Formats: sequence, C-alpha cells, structure tokens
Amino acid sequence: MPPASYEIRIRGKVGEPVLAAFGDLHASVRPAETVLRGWIADQAALHGLLDRILSLGLELVEVRQVQEPWGASRPPPRG
Repeated sequence: MPPASYEIRIRGKVGEPVLAAFGDLHASVRPAETVLRGWIADQAALHGLLDRILSLGLELVEVRQVQEPWGASRPPPRG
C-alpha cells in the first residue's frame, strides 16, 4: 500500500499534550470532535495509529481516506 491521506475523527476536544502523540498529523479541534489529517505511510502505520488512539482512551468516530491532507499536495518522500 503506498502512502495515503487519511482523516480521523475523535469524539471530544483533545488537548495539546495528547495531540503531541500524533506527530506529523494536522489537528483541527472542534466543539464536539477533534479531526486529525495527514499522510499515513502504509497499513501497518495506520493500525499503529489506531492502536495509539485506543490506548490513550480516546473514542474513535470515523476513519476515511481522503484526497489530500490540509496544506499538503503530495505524500512525503519515501526513504
């Protein structure tokens, strides 16, 4: 699986200290949810990200592949 852009929605507002656990993903905190968006390298990285969400006790609302993350037109270079 080549890198792909994903949007991940988490219920509630996630604070800055917890958002730091999501590295290069862009976050948008809204009144009822937090939206993470960015490039995910492969399926293993996606599963690791989802595991991190669960281990932090966050409630996952939705995961979907999108055209591109905010402010980025292509995936980061491989290597």
